[in-house]
Amino acid sequence: GQPVGAVFLVHQDDEVAKLRMLHVEAAARGLGIGKRLVAECVTQARACGYTRLVLWTNDILVAARAIYERAGFKLVSEERHHSFGKELTGQTWEMDL
Repeated sequence: GQPVGAVFLVHQDDEVAKLRMLHVEAAARGLGIGKRLVAECVTQARACGYTRLVLWTNDILVAARAIYERAGFKLVSEERHHSFGKELTGQTWEMDL
């Protein structure tokens, strides 16, 4: 009965939607909630008529990346950046709908 996760599906342009800020509370991880949230975004993006869904993440977010890959997203680019006091590798993932 309490919120334990969230994700945003946002308009990028008339054909592309963007999945943003997937989060599942630590106590609720491993229960399939992230998978369900991503699946709902895919379903909603299709229902809204988008032809592609994109997202950006960091390579260190291993569990989230696994969810995206299992959902059908493909890694399309990587770029190094400095954030949060660390050298990171940002990744762009896409899915044709």
